[in-house]
Amino acid sequence: MKKMENISKDTLRELLCYLINGGATTLINYMVYLSLLHSKVNYLIANTAAWIVAVLFAYATNRIFVFHSQNQIGKEMLSFISLRFLTLLSENLMLFLFIGCLSFYPGISKVLVSVVTVIGNYFFCKCRIFRRPQNCPNIEKSKFDKGEIIHE
Repeated sequence: MKKMENISKDTLRELLCYLINGGATTLINYMVYLSLLHSKVNYLIANTAAWIVAVLFAYATNRIFVFHSQNQIGKEMLSFISLRFLTLLSENLMLFLFIGCLSFYPGISKVLVSVVTVIGNYFFCKCRIFRRPQNCPNIEKSKFDKGEIIHE
């Protein structure tokens, strides 16, 4: 219970906004994925197409509504897409294992895979992409002010 007292209202608000945004992103991702599956598109191609649409939506909404980022948009977007690309690779690998190897239903497999990726994406966004000086003490504030933050 004591740990909950240490969580700031801003952090809780950010997490709530992230969950709402993540829900909307996931809904968009599923709609595209399931629509393409219904159209007889291969599940890996469907997942990749759904990922593209969802990532573009997620970047815009995370930047504006969740993390209120003022970082340089080009570098930030490149970082976002690059880190999320790791998510695509892991999703496609897990889908291949669940669907291709274990013969799970594609819709159920997508839900299982999503649990892992949503958690990972929050930490990628929070700690690597939409960083703010107060959250990242090892980064000079002046780099944020000038929009020069470089995302590894």
